[in-house]
Amino acid sequence: MKKAADVEWIGPAATDGAIAAINLDSARCASWKRFRADPCRAGLAELILEQEHLAAQFLGDLDALGRMEIVADELARIDESSGRTALVEAQVASAAHRFADASRHLAHARLRGAPHARVDRQMLSVDQACGRQLNTVLEARRSIAAASGRLEDLVPLGAVLADLHRFDEADDIYRRAIVAYDDVSPFPLAWTCFQLGVLWSEIATDPDPNRATRWYQRAIEYLPRYVKARVHLAEICAVDGRLADAEALLVPALLSGDPEVSWRLADVLVQQKRGDESATHLCTARVRFEELLARHPLAFADHAAEFYAGSGGDHSRALDLARANLANRPTRRAAELASAIASSNDAAKTPCGVPFHAEVVV
Repeated sequence: MKKAADVEWIGPAATDGAIAAINLDSARCASWKRFRADPCRAGLAELILEQEHLAAQFLGDLDALGRMEIVADELARIDESSGRTALVEAQVASAAHRFADASRHLAHARLRGAPHARVDRQMLSVDQACGRQLNTVLEARRSIAAASGRLEDLVPLGAVLADLHRFDEADDIYRRAIVAYDDVSPFPLAWTCFQLGVLWSEIATDPDPNRATRWYQRAIEYLPRYVKARVHLAEICAVDGRLADAEALLVPALLSGDPEVSWRLADVLVQQKRGDESATHLCTARVRFEELLARHPLAFADHAAEFYAGSGGDHSRALDLARANLANRPTRRAAELASAIASSNDAAKTPCGVPFHAEVVV
């Protein structure tokens, strides 16, 4: 049963999100300066990966994946045989959704003497991302979260519960994560609010757009530059016919270079009968998706598949991408995406307009 509306909910206080984003940019620059001077400095590579991950996840700086690869390549050049290098390579591979490579690097890390706890933790994330052994992953996540009680461990537990369609349990865990948070950075709080928005807008079998809207809004309140939250909230606004609100959410995020911003803005503009402007943003989205796919094909296969299946207007390209995504991470959502694109493509080719369901190759 769904919970009552969260109208009175007040989250923990945190550092101003605009200031936190500026501080992150400054910290990344300082870390890279130190890395160029001493790439083997203890903990520095790991710090840069964390900072670049934040830039990609929250600020829409998708070129961060390339910078993460520079870190891994440099460590491999200097100390190819160390367990630490293998762990870094695994983390970078996971960030780019190269999960087979990540598993291989983790096996090397174990053989090279990397701490087994760190190897196991990363392997758990890979299994979860690929939808493998989710009940085993769930028990491991429960154990980790019970031992620490930290937001960083509760949110992945909520995510696996959501993957298993245990939506109310996932909601409870995400809320516990917010209550348990005892720091001032807005990034983890924004992340948790965003996960709650995704839970109730995209994962739950009985979506609640109003509830999702409130969580997306809170994510943006914590972090105004949160690109993904802006995009997801804009989608809800567009469906509701609040096109001006959707446009206002998307325009400030254009500078991020995330192609989904340009794509969703193009859709909003075409609904407003602003065809020339829409075409410009659609072209930008297409070019940017292709740039990213050329560098990191598995990281963007799912979103690019959705783009080409819709506004991008290339069903063959969409189906190829969806099948590549499914082969890489055979999750329920990846299978549903590939099946939906295959069905819509077949419907378009069938003269009577009745789709037939092609077999989706895993």
